[in-house]
Amino acid sequence: MGRLGRLLRPSSVAVVGGRAWCAEVVRQNRLLGFAGRLDAVHPTAADIGGLEPVRSIEALPAPPDAVFLAVNRHDTIDAVRRLAAIGAGGVVCFASGFSEAEAELGDGRRLQDTLVAAAGDMPILGPNCYGFVNYLDGAALWPDQQGSERVGRGVAIVTQSSNIAINLTMQCRALPIAAIATAGNQAAVNQADLARALLEDPRVTALGLHVEGFRDIDRWEALARRAAELGKPLVAIKVGRSAEARAATISHTASLAGSDAGASALLGRLGIARVDTLPELLGALSILHVHGPLGSNAIATISCSGGEASLSGDLGAAAGLRFPRLDASQRKRLGDALGPRVALANPLDYHTYVWRDEAAMARAWTAIASPELAIVGIVLDYPRADRCDDADWDIATRACLSAAREAATPFACIATLPELMPEARARQLLDGGVVPLAGLRTAMAAIRAAGAVAAPWSAPVFDPGPPPPGPVRTLTEAEAKARLAAHGLAVPRHRRAPTPEAAARAAESLGFPVVLKGEGIAHKTEAGAVRLDLRTASAVQHAAAEMNAPSFLVEEMVSGATAELLVGITRDPAHGLVLSVGAGGTLAELLDDCASTLLPAPRAECLKLLQSLRLWPVLEGWRGAPRADADAILDAIEALSDYALANARRTLEVEVNPLVAGPDGAVAVDALIREVRE
Repeated sequence: MGRLGRLLRPSSVAVVGGRAWCAEVVRQNRLLGFAGRLDAVHPTAADIGGLEPVRSIEALPAPPDAVFLAVNRHDTIDAVRRLAAIGAGGVVCFASGFSEAEAELGDGRRLQDTLVAAAGDMPILGPNCYGFVNYLDGAALWPDQQGSERVGRGVAIVTQSSNIAINLTMQCRALPIAAIATAGNQAAVNQADLARALLEDPRVTALGLHVEGFRDIDRWEALARRAAELGKPLVAIKVGRSAEARAATISHTASLAGSDAGASALLGRLGIARVDTLPELLGALSILHVHGPLGSNAIATISCSGGEASLSGDLGAAAGLRFPRLDASQRKRLGDALGPRVALANPLDYHTYVWRDEAAMARAWTAIASPELAIVGIVLDYPRADRCDDADWDIATRACLSAAREAATPFACIATLPELMPEARARQLLDGGVVPLAGLRTAMAAIRAAGAVAAPWSAPVFDPGPPPPGPVRTLTEAEAKARLAAHGLAVPRHRRAPTPEAAARAAESLGFPVVLKGEGIAHKTEAGAVRLDLRTASAVQHAAAEMNAPSFLVEEMVSGATAELLVGITRDPAHGLVLSVGAGGTLAELLDDCASTLLPAPRAECLKLLQSLRLWPVLEGWRGAPRADADAILDAIEALSDYALANARRTLEVEVNPLVAGPDGAVAVDALIREVRE
């Protein structure tokens, strides 16, 4: 089980320190029916939550498996050292004022390093941490209220935020939570380590993560591999899409948030599905607990309202779900169940012809199931029990459960509004193997996530390490192209020229038409330092004189473009080297059509990036236009990747924009490299 497992699945618990906080820990253990030994340590108190405390750590009757430590930050270090000396299993460090408060207190990081040294090989959660609740065994190293109950099996959740953990325990979706744990500052136990230890319990079915920032990516890779070996899916909400969220993250737990593109790429590489909201996280976990990963994004929904069917279609399509057309077998079965007056489609509005007929409803809902579908969603909104008669919904619920038993396809019951899925009904459905989902938009996002769980990549993420100290320089375009061309990137023929007259002569040697660029000017297009399709020497000389640049780059004009792409690699301190591919040219930022992965990336994965773009149909030859040479585009991506990996120590950024792609190849007409000069 290991020492971390001993901490998370304790047979004995001790509380040390603060009366109120420790008394609440004792109360929560009793509330959950913890059957192990409970002890308290306090130098003067007569009572801690009904326990008579011993006066020192050394006076404990036996080394506890798990300790909740609620003393100030300085006393925390001494207490941890003493607990390690007596052989305690592990400690939850409640105190704050460590690395997360470095900016305010000035000594937080030093104290945290001292704390880790004091612990030795004894695991500590935190500091700045609420701890965990083990609902399987009734153990709560938890100094506050929590809203869940004992279960025999269920999902585990690991978060960096204690308050979010509290809120998740209050969910009313009937989701069985096996354990919830907070990581705090992750001084000794990484969030990934904590998640991996929870997954080892055979009673845990799936795991959800609330992540503020990734540390020690190799540990996350180990988590993903172990989860795949155990067949237990992972889903995460990763905050930090906005600059404001990243700032809040850093101030909260001193996490290294990194770029959002890097985070998404890492999660994809690890096979961890990503959601955006806490309700989506709970919904995805509900699906994964009942059915496991769905394997695709194909869905059918069936409701007794055209309005609900339309909403299902719109929200499902927006979430990236597919609604396959009904095949002949489905149409035959549905027609037999519903009669000739129902228009058969997916999403399906079955009207109310079979309402209150339990057998007919079950036949109809079974009939839409198909091996092609990942899940069938029955849209069913329960009325308020305090003001309405819900007897008819007893019939509908039994029909739904019956259909789920008959069909091989997974089933979910979806309420259009969250409040229209009462907890008692959700529990009834879940106990019968039907996933209760609260809120139509949330349901569609949760289904998408449950279908996105995948196996982790076998190749590890490349860690370039921190760049060396030194000034940062941006290479000239000509220098950048020369370096990238040496790694196989196709670039236009070009000449450098120091004066307008030399630029005209260079153009004549290249042949017209040409492109003229002013060197040493940032944002050339906006500054008017790029002129296209110049066809005479005098036109080149005149354009160069107007630019007033220190030197010039003259290039052959690239024509025959199907589309313009952006290919960039950036150094992300949290995630490694991030490769991004998207729509390029002057509209790159406006279109915001981009996909990312981490290096090294196999050619097949780079092709998937391209195919995920909204631009992909254009590359394929939209409306009869010539198809771009996809192999040439992939060659260009590989050339940039090879350069970045070969020069990872000093490279900060490599970008080609645009990469002009056409039927005869892909040519980099602009290139940028930023690096540290050693």
